[in-house]
Amino acid sequence: MTGRRDGLLIRSVHGAAVALALAALARTAWHGVAQPRVALAYGLLIAVGEAARRRRPTAGPGDRQTAPVGAAGALSYALLGEIGGQPTAHGAPQVVAVVLAATLAGAIGRPPARDHLARRLLTTAFAAVCFQPLHHSGALDRWPGHGPAYAFVLLLVLALTTLFDAVLAAALTLLRTGGPYGPALRDELRALAGIGTAICATGIVMALAVGVAGLWALPVFCLPLLLTQLSFHRYTAVRATYHQTIASLARSTEIAGHTPAGHARRVAALSRATGRELGLSEAGLTVLEYAALMHDIGQLSLLDPVPAGATEPLPPEQRRRIALLGGAVVRRTGVPSDVAVVVERQADPYREQPLAARIVRTVNAYEDLVGETGCGPLCALERLRLDTAREHDPQVVAALAGVLARGGGPGVPDQRQDQR
Repeated sequence: MTGRRDGLLIRSVHGAAVALALAALARTAWHGVAQPRVALAYGLLIAVGEAARRRRPTAGPGDRQTAPVGAAGALSYALLGEIGGQPTAHGAPQVVAVVLAATLAGAIGRPPARDHLARRLLTTAFAAVCFQPLHHSGALDRWPGHGPAYAFVLLLVLALTTLFDAVLAAALTLLRTGGPYGPALRDELRALAGIGTAICATGIVMALAVGVAGLWALPVFCLPLLLTQLSFHRYTAVRATYHQTIASLARSTEIAGHTPAGHARRVAALSRATGRELGLSEAGLTVLEYAALMHDIGQLSLLDPVPAGATEPLPPEQRRRIALLGGAVVRRTGVPSDVAVVVERQADPYREQPLAARIVRTVNAYEDLVGETGCGPLCALERLRLDTAREHDPQVVAALAGVLARGGGPGVPDQRQDQR
């Protein structure tokens, strides 16, 4: 029921964006395009920005796509009140129509994700509805010279728009991946300190600059953001290579025959879903994922491999020895020390472990138990619950059960059929 409800809510968001787009296109077609030269200039800017869009190679369903130039151009058009000292004539419907057409034109051959497009349209419409009626009513003209008061209105609309976008993005992420809403919203707000700040600053500065200097301000003020976007793409490429290196290193235990094929990947996927359920931040989820991928790396130092790679049935002393060996290997790879700590402490009593180590330990135990003959998902969960006095954190076990009940999390088979 939860999955169906979440799917219905996502379709409702997409439906609202489609209805908004159709209404904006119909009204613009009926009344015509006001100031077509301005609309064309902004449309080209947004299309170029969308054409330069990149999606993170390791992105999941809820991850954001980066098109800062297009986003800044859409925001600037929504907040545009003057062009070279002359008032604009377009309204909120035309803003939405131009942004939609330009986004789709720039994405030919590489259509954007529906969440990305819905956010772009709804956020742009929110900014335009907040600003354009106020501008066309003449209220802003009563403020001499459009001085500090005019800038204050733009900043206020910008703040409300960024908050609206963060709330919408967090809601879509929550519906896609599950987990509590608070950490998802917090991650979106933290993202504003990075590329989000550059997008907001460029959008509002372009709107003010075009109002004074005309359309020539668009390429001038977009150039710094374009360079920032290129740098961001290089950074994400490095991050993707780093992730692939860790994933390849984690597969070494499978290639050596110490663990079953896909074991590390399954543990990492389910650990990340469980960590999100418990409210870990994005940075914490990254550490958790890396530690889960490398949690069995210590078995490479053993003379005699553990049968089927299952460490759960081993005595505590042997599990702790394998964990310490794994931590020593991880520290030599250049991975952040937080990852090594999680790997080293996954065999300690759970009350002495950091949360990430508790999650890796419980998920790894679940995966080992499910791999045993005659022990299915429900049997494995029950055995974990019976061992919460010392070995497993009850909250982690409950979060894991919640993830499995909703469909198993990314990369994990749906377990709901076993409960019917």
